[in-house]
Amino acid sequence: MTAATTLRQALRENLDEPEGPARNARAERIFADIEAAGDTGLLIDGLNHLMQVYNYSSEADKMFVPFARLLRMWDERPDAFDQHQSHTLFWMFKWVSSGMIDQPHIPLASIETWQAEMERRYRVAGHSERAVRQGELRIARHLGDDERARRAYDAWQRADRDDKSDCRACELHAQGEWQAHNGDDKGALETWRPVLEGQFTCAHEPHAVLASSLLPLMRLGRTEEARAHHLRGHRLVRAHESMRESLAEHIEFCARTGNEGRGLELLAERPAYFTDPGEPSSLMGYLAVTALLADRLVTLGLGETDMPGPGERAWTARELATHARREALAIAARFDERNGSAEVSALLRERMDGAPLVERLPLGLRATTPRPTAPRPTIAAPPLAQTPGTSLEELLTEARHRSEAHRPDAGDAWRAVVAAARHEGVELDPLDLAEIDEYRGLDREPPAESADCFASAAAHYGAAGAEDRAVAARARAAYARCLAGDRAAALADVESALDRIERLRTEGAARPREISRVLVCRARIHEDRLQGAEQAGDEAEGGAALEALEEAARGLVEFAEPHRADPSVALNLAEALAFLGLVARYQGDVEAAADLYERSAETSVAAGRPWAAVSSEVSLSALSRQLGDTERAVRAARAALEHTSGYGRPPGLSRLHLQLMECLTDAANAKDAKDTDSTEGPRSPADTGGSADTTGLAEATEHALQAAHWADEAGESTGIGAYARHRLGGLLLRRDRVDEAASVLEAVLPDLTADEHGDGMIVQTLHWLGDCLITLGDPRGAAEQYLKGADIARTWPEQRGHAMLANLAAESLFQADLNTEAELAYRRAGELWRSVGDPHGWVRTLRVRAWIALRDGQAGPDAARELMAEAAAVCTAELAALEAPSVQTAQGSGRTDGTEAARALRAELGETHRQTAEVLVNTVPGVPGDEDSSGAARAAYETAQGPAALAVDIFAALGDGYERERARCLLLAGWLAADLGDADAAVARAREAVIHAEAAGDAEDLLHEAASLVANADS
Repeated sequence: MTAATTLRQALRENLDEPEGPARNARAERIFADIEAAGDTGLLIDGLNHLMQVYNYSSEADKMFVPFARLLRMWDERPDAFDQHQSHTLFWMFKWVSSGMIDQPHIPLASIETWQAEMERRYRVAGHSERAVRQGELRIARHLGDDERARRAYDAWQRADRDDKSDCRACELHAQGEWQAHNGDDKGALETWRPVLEGQFTCAHEPHAVLASSLLPLMRLGRTEEARAHHLRGHRLVRAHESMRESLAEHIEFCARTGNEGRGLELLAERPAYFTDPGEPSSLMGYLAVTALLADRLVTLGLGETDMPGPGERAWTARELATHARREALAIAARFDERNGSAEVSALLRERMDGAPLVERLPLGLRATTPRPTAPRPTIAAPPLAQTPGTSLEELLTEARHRSEAHRPDAGDAWRAVVAAARHEGVELDPLDLAEIDEYRGLDREPPAESADCFASAAAHYGAAGAEDRAVAARARAAYARCLAGDRAAALADVESALDRIERLRTEGAARPREISRVLVCRARIHEDRLQGAEQAGDEAEGGAALEALEEAARGLVEFAEPHRADPSVALNLAEALAFLGLVARYQGDVEAAADLYERSAETSVAAGRPWAAVSSEVSLSALSRQLGDTERAVRAARAALEHTSGYGRPPGLSRLHLQLMECLTDAANAKDAKDTDSTEGPRSPADTGGSADTTGLAEATEHALQAAHWADEAGESTGIGAYARHRLGGLLLRRDRVDEAASVLEAVLPDLTADEHGDGMIVQTLHWLGDCLITLGDPRGAAEQYLKGADIARTWPEQRGHAMLANLAAESLFQADLNTEAELAYRRAGELWRSVGDPHGWVRTLRVRAWIALRDGQAGPDAARELMAEAAAVCTAELAALEAPSVQTAQGSGRTDGTEAARALRAELGETHRQTAEVLVNTVPGVPGDEDSSGAARAAYETAQGPAALAVDIFAALGDGYERERARCLLLAGWLAADLGDADAAVARAREAVIHAEAAGDAEDLLHEAASLVANADS
């Protein structure tokens, strides 16, 4: 190998390295060796290489020197440039002429001169002016000269595309940017659609388009797309050091959508971005969004939050906001001085002062922003109290209305009354004070304090002459004491309250609603007894409590039914029905329990109090899932979420969204299974992932996202929030939104622990992430995830999961061309499949190992043949064992299952013979013919005919269900015949293959191959 060849190889290898200063430094070292070599063509290649690596890095300012040298060489010796080198020179002219605008130290006159020079040289060389006008548009937009920009844009669009034009993806990006600049967000997104859908791509697209689309999508209210573009786009951008401006757009998006914590994470990814001076325009933009994010934190009261920033020092948000704004404006001032206008500074200030677009857009990632934590005030006035002119009497009317309606926010209204009364110095009457104390009791923790509040309420009711209400309040106090742990005293107190309310009833002094309240408190106490006995493992106490609960609940139902027209009584009736549902669950009658919970929910809704139905609807949904009634489960879970609207708190909302997500996923799985059963044969992975009940899965995805969001709001990010994000990642993967799934799964893994979430969830997350990375073209990364999962699963009693993950890791290593590692991984997977009694998995690992043996530097042809022979021997031995008389006798009525198992093993043997034939012909170079002087190819091909014929015979014997496999084997036999010169046999095999391919259906690939075989044989 010559020195020039070695140096060119070094240039090619350097292009494959990650962007950045390290790659640039290697390029400079290689170029130094190139200069010493004295080869003009190699020197041109070296300068081109420097241009390319500088342009795609943070050191773009370095590209001007090598370009000037290249241009001088072109002017002096154009004949020294070959066609590719000439093309590259003119291609790079675009980078230089318009790229100068990003360097404030380059005078505007020089930029215009270079732009004119590019136009002249393109015209002389016969190139289209399209690239010239695109560069002029960039200059005009920077200068704020919209009229010139419009002329340049129109001329750009009119000019013909040629090989000097930017790629279609980059052009569409620039076109959409111009539309968005002019306020046409919808048009911009339509222009970008072919890039976003993958029709046009390049090294930096759709990366940049995804970033540019974020704010237009938000402005149009297309928030789900914006979320998806952020998750997908950031994964692409983060690997490219040259895409500082695109990362800035992602940070800006986070700052303006309530995702400040995510913005902090992105800032921390590349500390050098705060200071890299090579492209001042992108440095200015990065500092601008840093200021925007830091200012947002200050506005939230988080000015002392630590932030990543330039240098080694620590920064608070307040400090960094000031520093970043000052530095960004300083760069803008340099541009404005050069340009003779204030355009750059004006646009920069507009960007730094961008207002939030939404309060919070959930991303499905853990929220890491520290939120201001002000203690909840003792009295929190509702909106009514904040309205100027609202009187105390109006507040009292509103509070009484909410109490009578049993609204969950009635307590807030009474707190507003207290605040107003204190402010005005008014003494409230005993009935109002009693209601206030009752709502204080409902809100207070611990239970002992609640009991005191209810006791105080009872005293006020007594003072007001409302004895029945006083008794009901004492019953509530008894239940609070039960929750505090004193069940014996609670039972005594509630029985006393029952005696007193019964005397009042006989005297006509107790209303049904107060009687039902006392009865429901007795039932609640027995329910707490039941739960306590279960936790203590006290079966005797549990049985007694269950019996007492059933008696109390039935007594309440009997009393309440005639009075259910009163909403207060109806709510207690609903609770009694829920208690009976609980009793039925303990007695093992799940269907009866579900029906009782449904009646309970219906009772609350009929009473006009739907929020009281939520607990029963949650239980009904869970039991319906247990019974396999997915439709009823979804209906109940959706009702629970709807009925909590306006009154739910973050912890409960998170769980309600999770329950509906799980029910919707169950429904999608059930539909998937039904669709699979109604078709012949299994569906493809793409079908089961991408098309299964897409509407239900889309809704399930949204609820998983909302569950994660509300878990974050509740401070449960690492608990139920991590579970929600785990499920979200799986749903996104199932819907083929792989980039988003990978981002979510990567982010959730650090939050999953064996103690809190279990090994199974961690392994599943690793499995899903591995699947994502395979799809995204990163088999090495996928193998790492599968191996981590396998390492955890190796300790499980059941080893099938371990075997599967080990096999997936081996497949990934094989795809990554890590042959030695793949061989070892397949060997281990084969041992695991053998240990769990799965001959199919075992045989398949042997076959892949045979193919690995044929790769460079591996065991070689003899080992490959031996591995294929071992695979065939395993199939034969397993078949013999399966078909032994003792096995058949043991199968008895299960003989059909045994027959199917035997058919599957014969198919495995047939596939092994087919691949053996392919391995044999791959052990020799070339094909039989004149160049096969040694006859090795002919011998190998003739030998391969044997296993190919065996494969044909096996699939022929298997018959229906294996038509496609039979056609494949016939085609292989036909190609072998054709290569050995037997055209008639080849054509006969091809025609027979067509018959079976058509019988198999959906076999266009086989029919096309058969036509090619006939054409080849005829020629």
